[in-house]
Amino acid sequence: MADLEAAKQQMLRNQLQRRGIHDQAVLAAMDKVPRERFVAPELRDEAYADRALAIDCCQTISQPYIVALMTQALELSGTQNVLEIGTGSGYQTAILAELARQVISVERHAELSQQAGMVLSDLGYQNITLLTGDGTLGCPDHAPFDRVIVTAAAAEYPPPLFDQLEEEGLLVIPLGGREYQILQAIRKVGGRPQAVNLSACRFVPLVGAEGWPD
Repeated sequence: MADLEAAKQQMLRNQLQRRGIHDQAVLAAMDKVPRERFVAPELRDEAYADRALAIDCCQTISQPYIVALMTQALELSGTQNVLEIGTGSGYQTAILAELARQVISVERHAELSQQAGMVLSDLGYQNITLLTGDGTLGCPDHAPFDRVIVTAAAAEYPPPLFDQLEEEGLLVIPLGGREYQILQAIRKVGGRPQAVNLSACRFVPLVGAEGWPD
């Protein structure tokens, strides 16, 4: 465990702070959440490596820097209702739960949602609701949302996600092709999108009715 703690502190310094992650609340959340709990046992020694790691269902847990960058772009202050599309391992979900009032997370793979739910419950999170379904359609039953984060890549942002966003809310999503994307933060202003490019990135495809075909 001492080795993992040292790796985490190195991650915070070298991968995050030196690359522009300055939000102290985000850094504190990344320090608090045990990333090793969200990866397979055989990968725990690599939990804080500067790369994505494979999880079940041919999905990935994003590299720490991308998790931090996306979270920082959401500008969370503890009062927001957040929709996450793509629960995956549940690691990003836990980071969001540290910084938001409520997190609704939608995952299309029931197996992943169940696995994430067990870890998140074991860690004591009570402000997370996990759902299984087509995330490209959002979650109208819980809308509107102050923030939406999508952890898979789309060619264009799914209209339902933008529609379910509050005015002045933020949507953070990787947009582009299947192999290469640009991470964008899109603010809803006067009902219209205002986008800022954050970083080049590479995510698994966002599959669903308003995304890529399966």
